[in-house]
Amino acid sequence: MSDSAALYARYQQCTTVSTDSRQDQAGTLFVALNGPSFRGRDFAPQALAKGARYAVVDDEQLAASDPDRYTYAPDPLLALQELARFHRQQLNIPVLGITGSNGKTTTKELVHAVLARRYRVQYTKGNLNNHIGVPLTLLSIRPDAHDLAIIEMGANHQGEIALLSELAAPTHGLITNIGKAHLEGFGGEEGVAKGKGELLVYLQAQHGTAFVNTLDAKIVERAGAVPQRVTYPQPGDAYPAELLSAAPHVVLRLFDGTRVEAQITGGYNFPNLAAAAAVGAHFGVPTAAIAEALAGYAPTNNRSQLLQTSRNSLILDAYNANPSSMAAALHSFAARPGAEPAQKVVILGDMFELGDTSAAEHRAIGELLAAREFGTVLLCGGDMARAAEVNPGFHYFPTKAEAAEWLRNNPLQSRLILVKGSRGMGLETLVELL
Repeated sequence: MSDSAALYARYQQCTTVSTDSRQDQAGTLFVALNGPSFRGRDFAPQALAKGARYAVVDDEQLAASDPDRYTYAPDPLLALQELARFHRQQLNIPVLGITGSNGKTTTKELVHAVLARRYRVQYTKGNLNNHIGVPLTLLSIRPDAHDLAIIEMGANHQGEIALLSELAAPTHGLITNIGKAHLEGFGGEEGVAKGKGELLVYLQAQHGTAFVNTLDAKIVERAGAVPQRVTYPQPGDAYPAELLSAAPHVVLRLFDGTRVEAQITGGYNFPNLAAAAAVGAHFGVPTAAIAEALAGYAPTNNRSQLLQTSRNSLILDAYNANPSSMAAALHSFAARPGAEPAQKVVILGDMFELGDTSAAEHRAIGELLAAREFGTVLLCGGDMARAAEVNPGFHYFPTKAEAAEWLRNNPLQSRLILVKGSRGMGLETLVELL
């Protein structure tokens, strides 16, 4: 019996797979991963004491001390990935892989909402979309409980989507868009296109099906080699859709004329809604059910959330930011009705992982802001200094704490406010001051 098969036999006796000993361990297979400042094997006895059935460790001596509870693996991460690959090979269900520079999590949530109207769907929870999260999601799929799976794939360097595709073996794939994200790791815009396109390379080799956003020329170009393509959302595509309104909520018309008013804002979310509709239609979900699912989806996790405080109206989009998503959010906010330009407030934080392009990209955001008539602009973080240089009328704060102090001393009232920045900025903590 191979090592993967032997470990799989133990996995089948467990309720789930865990990599965090702080979580409930009842019946789990605990995989002792190593981190930059810790060794996972140190937490394995604790996991077993809390109810884990088995533990995978890279300590031969520890494993030999109780072979009925421990499995030795020289590289626990590789063991986790190979276990997930082995499990995927046992599954005979459609698997949809989703990646993209912007909107992949929102699209994943929308697609799940639609497909769940007809199927038992397992999907990526939260942001478990990397080389650890994807295996954990795959190992949570149960053939007796799930008809279909949605796997979100994140990446910040080339080769990562290729690896995740090999693990997840998607039968279908969707790239939301290709933009300016993780430029440092990917080595520029062309590197981003190549990296995201690795999903399409996999689908081509495995005769899979690609859902193609024809609004994105880079996707259309790279999807050309995939024989089976399902296009959206332009006229003439397999599943066209029409954007009727972008604010206060996105309103769209589906391919059969059905009108849908979603609970998300911003024209940049139209392709995400259209993608979910196309996937649902392809898998036979009735259009009425697709429309109900799209209309019923409410964003969470600081992604395009519409919030009403006691004093102001907020668009909280502070989960992530890159030059493409930042520009899209600003264009949408500028065009948004319901408030005069003077009543609109923009609060922006740094965009991370831009490498050598950071200064230029932040200055470009400053120039975009200067071309708009926003009443108040607050820029926060070290890199945003470049944007602040463009206009002396901008309020610049090197730290979030200084921005918070300004907001305490200058309380905003009856304003429409956009809050956007990279995850590491944590701008959602400013909401209590708005």
